[in-house]
Parts: sequence; structure tokens; C-alpha cells
Amino acid sequence: MEGVRLIVGLGNPGPEYARTRHNAGFRFVDALALQQGARFAPEAKVFGETAQVGINGQTVRLLKPSTYMNLSGKSVAAALRFWKLQPEQALLAHDELDLPAGVARLKFDGGHGGQNGLRDTMQLLGHGRFGRLRIGIGHPGHKDKVTGWVLGRPGAEDEILIGRAIESALEVLPLAVSGDFNEAMKRLHTAGTLGSGLGTGKR
Repeated sequence: MEGVRLIVGLGNPGPEYARTRHNAGFRFVDALALQQGARFAPEAKVFGETAQVGINGQTVRLLKPSTYMNLSGKSVAAALRFWKLQPEQALLAHDELDLPAGVARLKFDGGHGGQNGLRDTMQLLGHGRFGRLRIGIGHPGHKDKVTGWVLGRPGAEDEILIGRAIESALEVLPLAVSGDFNEAMKRLHTAGTLGSGLGTGKR
């Protein structure tokens, strides 16, 4: 994968969705903007709010689509066109049911795993050749409970764990920006293993 130049946080706009599990992607780009002292501003051409940060001397665009989750692809595709970027230079941060809270994983290419923001993006691009930051939110245990789970807010313990996973991802992000996606993946997955145990005191 090429060096990351666009990071898209997937989520739903509006105060009623703030801090829900489904907005873990928004939470990641918000944390990155805060860390870098950047502010989001509306950009109609990409159907979302954007910010710009400098990482390892590279300009990286941040995007929070103002479309709803299941229409995220409209914003992602518009941003790639607007900034003349390739999908391989994009990293989409999203909530991941198949990972426990406290775990984050990097991945390049693959399917959408039922995640509606990824599904719509892949449908519009015609492929899945972009990076993903999968932020674990855990699974409610039954598929019938998934909608309420992702649109609900995590409990205090999971809230802390999701925050830790985001911190771990931020630590390895400069490697992904520099084009060393595999090394970023290796370090994050090692950190994720160490940090996933509750009450272990390892993080």
C-alpha cells in the first residue's frame, strides 16, 4: 500500500449519534485532529467536514462524511477525485463488530464484512483496494441485536478500551503515512495483543 494521504472516519453525522459505537471512525479522526491542533470545517465538494494535518512532513487530509453511514462512498469517492488521490492512499477508520473493544487492526483490501460504510464505498469504487483501520466495538452476541448495539453508546469500561485502541493506532500512524503499512500493522497488532486484557495493567 502507498503512503496514506487521506484518512476517512466513518460514522453518522449529528449530535444524536455522537459517541455511539458506530462512530468509532469519527472518534479516531477527531483524536488525530486534536493531537495535531487541526479543526474540521465543512467542504461541500466532498460532502463532509475536512481538516488537514502534517505527519512526517506529509500533508494528510482528514474527512468526516456528512452523508449517513450507508452512503459514505459518495463522500469518499468525491474526496479522492477532489484531491486527486488513489484509493490505495486512503485509510478508512471504522467500527468493527468482530474485534473486542480495546483492539484495533490495520488491513489493506478485502471485503466489507457487513459494515455499511465500507459496502457503499466498495460499490462506488468497484473494489476494496484501500486501507482500513478496524476499531473493535465487540459484538452483542446475536445478529438481531446488532443495530441497537452499534447505534448505542459503549459502557464506561468499553469507552476507555476504545480510547486506548485509538491511542495505539495513532502511535503507529506515522509509519502508514510514510508508506510502511506492513510495519504499522505489525506494531499495532502486537500492541493490540498486549493491551486487550482487562485489568492486566499492561497499558
